[in-house]
Amino acid sequence: MKEAKLWIDGAWESTAETSELKAPYTGEILAKVAKATVADVERAIEGAHKTFQSFKKMPAYERAEILYKVVTIMRERKQELAEILASEAAKPLAAGLGEIDRTIATYQFAAEAAKQSTGETIPMDAAPGVTDRIGYTKRVPLGVVSAITPFNFPFNLVAHKLGPAFAVGNTVVLKPASQTPLSALVMAEIFKDAGLPDGALQIVTGSGGELSDTLVTHPLVKKVTFTGSGAVGLKIKEKIGLRKITLELGSNAAVIVEPSTPIEKIMARCVGGAFGFAGQVCISLQRIYVHASIYEPFTKLFVEETAKLVIGNPLDEKTDVSAMIHPDEVSRIKSWIDDAKRQGAIVATGGEFTDRTCTPTVMTNVKPHMKVVCEETFAPIVSIVPYDTLDEAIALVNESELALNAGIYTNVLTDAMKAAEEIEAGAVIINDIPTFRVDNMPYGGVKMSGYGKEGIKYAVEEMTDLKFITMKLNY
Repeated sequence: MKEAKLWIDGAWESTAETSELKAPYTGEILAKVAKATVADVERAIEGAHKTFQSFKKMPAYERAEILYKVVTIMRERKQELAEILASEAAKPLAAGLGEIDRTIATYQFAAEAAKQSTGETIPMDAAPGVTDRIGYTKRVPLGVVSAITPFNFPFNLVAHKLGPAFAVGNTVVLKPASQTPLSALVMAEIFKDAGLPDGALQIVTGSGGELSDTLVTHPLVKKVTFTGSGAVGLKIKEKIGLRKITLELGSNAAVIVEPSTPIEKIMARCVGGAFGFAGQVCISLQRIYVHASIYEPFTKLFVEETAKLVIGNPLDEKTDVSAMIHPDEVSRIKSWIDDAKRQGAIVATGGEFTDRTCTPTVMTNVKPHMKVVCEETFAPIVSIVPYDTLDEAIALVNESELALNAGIYTNVLTDAMKAAEEIEAGAVIINDIPTFRVDNMPYGGVKMSGYGKEGIKYAVEEMTDLKFITMKLNY
């Protein structure tokens, strides 16, 4: 059986205690995973701080070259990395290969950003009486970054922490999700092979509940970047003091479908956005608001397209939807569906369960207060709701306290622009699903969906301090 160890100061370390990592689809034990102690985390942070003293001085060109080498290695090992995703996360192979492609792009963006950190000159003589000074700004690295990542995109969301951090000269202590440590740990050897200095990347595995306080409050930690639940994110926000922080939290993404939309052309895209990776995506399409005039044909076609999805083994190339991440999540979502049904909701298709799977589920006759509508399902469930006016649809989208991405389909330009202005979300996607994301765009929610932005350029700003320098030309 594979033994997954800690990665501290460029070496693998065993621990006294381990936990069993089980495959979500089969339940088989994949590995024994090291359980870090608080003392292990403290050593990792201290090691990262020590390495930072030299790493911050490494020329931008050399940091970029390390990231470019990571890109090259990942391209060579693409199939292997996708199979790790299939095994530990039950991500279907096709979706896993797509994630690896995006991860490669993310590190490439980071490599390019390493050479593009710029400041600006400040016109000091714009202030009265100042005629003999020059002034300019520059971006400087912070130090040790604590990165806490989720299970759903364990390569790409790690890349959104590591890539920009290394690009600007920070070091990182990474705590991956308990269900997906293998994808993080394989990156340790990839970065080692790419020439990253020992200690620049530390990886500690174990219980977030036991380790997170140290990760976010240790005095040597200068930045915390977290992707996960809103409840955990709020607790972290309360503890970090004056440290910088980025929080990528939950959502229940919505799209509006206006009557000018050719629904046949968007159907496969909408179904894919709702059920990709069993709906366990922060911007998974969860709410579809369809104009009453096209509601019935839209719903009929959506149900028909959903029925075409193949449920099965994530290692089978034909599989569209596989297991949820844990049997407890299946139990949770079953209770949510049952609760909605008791209140009058209708399951148009799906709603069938095994211990590990939930069939793609389409719900109608839902109400705004139902959990499947107002909370983040993080499951293969979508609700389709009719509306009469665009104002009504926008109001329904905005009712949610979660606001990461939202979308609208329309061929009327003025309606598109109205939605763009009035929808409350971190991003408004016009004529596509809210599940759309590319890795150089700004990404981050408003309301209870987050704090700060990712996307390499924007993450670089969050992972640096702006320093101002001025020089008097005459004594």
